[in-house]
Amino acid sequence: MGKSSALEYINQMFPTEASLSGVEPLMQKIQSEIRRVDASILAAVRQQSNSGTKAKEDLAAATHAVQELMHKIHEIKAKAEQSETMVQEICRDIKKLDYAKKHITTTITALHRLTMLVSAVEQLQVMASKRQYKEAAAQLEAVNQLCSHFEAYRDVPKITELREKFKNIKKVLKSHVFSDFSSLGTGKESEETNLLQQLSDACLVVDALEPSVREELVKNFCSKELTSYKQIFEGAELAKLDKTERRYAWIKRRLRTNEEIWKIFPPAWQVDYLLCIQFCKLTRTQLVDILNNLREKPDVGTLLLALQRTLEFEEELAQKFSGGTTHSRNKELGSDEEEADEGENRNKIVSDIRKKYEKKLAVPRDGTELEKEKHKDLSVPGAGFNFRGIISSCFEAHLAVYVELEEKTLMEHLDKLVQEETWETEEGSQTNILSSSMQVFLIIRRSLKRCSALTKNQTLFNLFEVFQRILKAYATRLYARLPKGGTGIVAAATGTDGQIRTSDRDERMICYIVNTAEYCHKTSGELADNVSKIIDPQFTDKVDMSEVQDEFSVVITKALMTLVHGLETKFDAEMVSMTRVPWASLESVGDQSEYVNGINSILSSSIPVLGSLLSPTYFQFFLDKLAASLGPRFYLNIYKCKHISETGAQQMLLDTQAVKKILLDIPTLGKQTALAASYSKFVSREMSKAEALLKVILSPVDSVANTYRALLPEGTPLEFQRILDLKGLKKADQQAILEDFNKHGTSIRHPSVPPSVSLPPAPVAPTAPPLTTTTTTTSTTMTLSSMTSTGTPSAALASREDVLTRAAALGRGAATTGFKRFLALTEAAKDRKDGPFRKLFSP
Repeated sequence: MGKSSALEYINQMFPTEASLSGVEPLMQKIQSEIRRVDASILAAVRQQSNSGTKAKEDLAAATHAVQELMHKIHEIKAKAEQSETMVQEICRDIKKLDYAKKHITTTITALHRLTMLVSAVEQLQVMASKRQYKEAAAQLEAVNQLCSHFEAYRDVPKITELREKFKNIKKVLKSHVFSDFSSLGTGKESEETNLLQQLSDACLVVDALEPSVREELVKNFCSKELTSYKQIFEGAELAKLDKTERRYAWIKRRLRTNEEIWKIFPPAWQVDYLLCIQFCKLTRTQLVDILNNLREKPDVGTLLLALQRTLEFEEELAQKFSGGTTHSRNKELGSDEEEADEGENRNKIVSDIRKKYEKKLAVPRDGTELEKEKHKDLSVPGAGFNFRGIISSCFEAHLAVYVELEEKTLMEHLDKLVQEETWETEEGSQTNILSSSMQVFLIIRRSLKRCSALTKNQTLFNLFEVFQRILKAYATRLYARLPKGGTGIVAAATGTDGQIRTSDRDERMICYIVNTAEYCHKTSGELADNVSKIIDPQFTDKVDMSEVQDEFSVVITKALMTLVHGLETKFDAEMVSMTRVPWASLESVGDQSEYVNGINSILSSSIPVLGSLLSPTYFQFFLDKLAASLGPRFYLNIYKCKHISETGAQQMLLDTQAVKKILLDIPTLGKQTALAASYSKFVSREMSKAEALLKVILSPVDSVANTYRALLPEGTPLEFQRILDLKGLKKADQQAILEDFNKHGTSIRHPSVPPSVSLPPAPVAPTAPPLTTTTTTTSTTMTLSSMTSTGTPSAALASREDVLTRAAALGRGAATTGFKRFLALTEAAKDRKDGPFRKLFSP
């Protein structure tokens, strides 16, 4: 305890003077405790001293015990060595006797087996000379087992002599067996009744000989059987493609005729199986030579008929030697009644042949796979050899004529379908798709099914390229059906050059073309996926329909633009009526003008039909283009008017608001209100320019310049001068206002246009250039584009951002694949002067 702690403790024990009386008892108590603690310490020291002495004694005792144990272990080891030496001396004579017994037993056994071997070899020699095959087969087995016991004595002269004698006997047996089998098939089996039994016994001898003997015998037998086949079908008369069916009839007849005779062969030999393999390889070689030596292209009917018969034959072999299991796809094969008369089948036309092999499915293989078959075990059916394609694959390199015929047939069907197309949908149809498109894909799928039954290699890929050309041709037919603008001297003289006039029927037809192109775009992609699944893997990466889909995307874009151009042409009369209204002499503001009613009537008759036939994506695209055309065109049309009084400007502002309301009501009119939000902002922005222009015209003369700069900040002096003309100001009065305007408008660049232009162009919305087709509007649009390009950098940046905003809005957040992405890209690129999509927006 610290000094302060001790003081606190004492003060706590004796807080008052009266408590000091207890000091003496406390001191006594403490002294007693000290004495007790000292006694405990003394006892502990004494005990520890005694424990150390005892521990030393215990350690000394343990060390002594270990020493005694080591001494005993050495004694035991020495005694063990003495015992081992004694045992070896006792057993030395016994081991010699054991070795002697073992050697004597081995010698007796070897001599006994040698006696048996000598006797068996002599008996076998007698059996071989008498052609006793059945007994010789059993004796061969016994001799082979006895010879295996003398492998270690190969250098002994007697053993070498016996082995050489046995080898000669086997050669004699082999020569006798091969000699007897040479008479098989010569007619002797009918004269000598016991010949077949003798040959059956000879097969037992062959099994007892080396496996190579059996292979050689079967090979010789197959070669002998096919000798006549070579002689018959290598002749000039039958070495033709149209005689292919007779080849398969020959081998079937041969198998059927000799079925009973060939039962002499053990079932494990599978002679008919190996004979069919050799027949297929030989037939393939001969057919390859025939096809390569053709001076002209083979007749398609003959080629397909030969291939048809080959596929049928391969399927029969596959089922015959598959051990009862059939190919999984055989369930799809149906009976064909047209196969009843073989004579008529030879004269079938190509279309009938197609109907037949359309049901036949096979998996042909290329030359590499055939080479692999040589290394497989062919001794057992189903061991890996596949008859499907072993012969038919040789036709692969010569099927170009088939592909050409398919292309010609598909193109004829396409032309016929387009000629018979009514360009209307059937009543009650829910798809609004032209029937010809579904028929086109139907005949393509049938052609794909026919070809996949024959091959899945290069020919199928060539046919896929044919499908691409057919679909591109159909896209061209659809595009050619779209209404075109007037051309020639008459159109130029009447002012209709380039104008597209569409009737109500034309508008419906265009919508059907849009929907049909969308259907073809989607279905062509599905077709490519289906081909990729069934074609050989080496061609999978080459199967691509993107070019075809691009063709249909262009058709969709052109069709929608044609709709816009058609409506623009309908607006021509109303735009002319607008400029002919006497705006300078109007006395009061009344109801909306007649040309506004005309615009409303045109849209009311067309929009409901278009909204019901077009999908929301394409209807949105159409509305955007329509608003991008009508808004700027209405704006430009104001400049075409002559003098506009204040009352006339008020009436025109009322008409502008009415046109704006008509445009805003189009989504409702087309029953596609989901498009209203972004479309309304777009229309409001486009029409606000016309409203701003009219407000500038309505402004007082002394503040017209400030109003123009405030409402039309992108305006030019030429436009401002035209506004002064519309207000009816004289040239002298305009001069002072123009000078003041130029002083305060130094930041606005002057376009490189001659000052003598009587009709200056007006600016146009950067995201929606007018798509009118008349000569006047086109030239004005080009001038406006050149003027816009001379604007300030900030204006160009704003224009670019606006374009990107419109492109994103057009896609509706789903412009990721297919035509939706295409719409977004074209919308973003339409203001560019070059690029791959610029031609889509050319008037």
